[in-house]
Amino acid sequence: MATTLKGRDIIRIQDLNLDEVGLVMDTAARFESVLVNDGRLTNMSGKVLATLFYEPSTRTRLSFETAMLRLGGQVVSVAEAKSSSSAAKGETLYDTGKMIESYSDVAVIRHPVVGSAQELAEGSGAPVINGGDGAGQHPTQALLDLFTIRKEKGKIDGLTVALVGDLKNGRTVHSLSALLSRYKIRFYFVAPDALAMPSEISAELRKSKVEIIETPDLAKAAADADVVYMTRIQKERFDDPAEYNRLKSSYELNASQLTKVKNGMTIMHPLPRVTEIAKDVDAYKGAAYFRQAANGVPVRMALLALVTGNE
Repeated sequence: MATTLKGRDIIRIQDLNLDEVGLVMDTAARFESVLVNDGRLTNMSGKVLATLFYEPSTRTRLSFETAMLRLGGQVVSVAEAKSSSSAAKGETLYDTGKMIESYSDVAVIRHPVVGSAQELAEGSGAPVINGGDGAGQHPTQALLDLFTIRKEKGKIDGLTVALVGDLKNGRTVHSLSALLSRYKIRFYFVAPDALAMPSEISAELRKSKVEIIETPDLAKAAADADVVYMTRIQKERFDDPAEYNRLKSSYELNASQLTKVKNGMTIMHPLPRVTEIAKDVDAYKGAAYFRQAANGVPVRMALLALVTGNE
């Protein structure tokens, strides 16, 4: 039976098996080749995407909206939905889901509460894609990260990947570690003790026989890694400003440190960056974070077309 994502919600990266991940990768690559050659796509002509962002977003929101427009579709959007939508009046996400299925063919939600995307999906008859739920998951970021690694390194199996920074609250690293663990990957988890990867995630990965080296030492990890994935310390996840100020500068990668890394090492970041990657790193050939952000468009094009059955 052919692999299909038609009618599916994308809430957690675990919702997709490897055949389905491969379908997304191949579809994204095909869409990208059309765009690079100035071609036009009309897969989503006459279709509407609803974007509901209860947290600030630049890359995720714009790349989803760009993806829909590149496919010939239309977008209806509620930015700052927490204060400018019926959520301010107490409407549940379940009821919002019931409402948006009348207005759109597919929806993307970002929300500060873990499980919010699932609640919206339970109400919606249209497919729902999780654009980030608090400190939970960010499955489309994991897919574009995989797409980026495949393009930058030419392979996935056999790589050593260092995940660095706020691993406790980082939904991007939660999703990415779960996705990469299905390949032959070796991990460094680099974080101060207070921001370590949640123990349940590490335990689940080790249960799957994934090799993990946990260390606070970025230099040690970077010297051995094929990919260094930096993340910011997330101010918005801290209740105590003093604790944030203590940890905010835990890791700062600059050009002088790159003399001690593997030849061809790739640097990634889900962005936005604050101080964890200096601007002098941008000139490094392996600095892939802006290419990574651009990859969000073809990957999200693929997801929109696939879940609506228009590819």
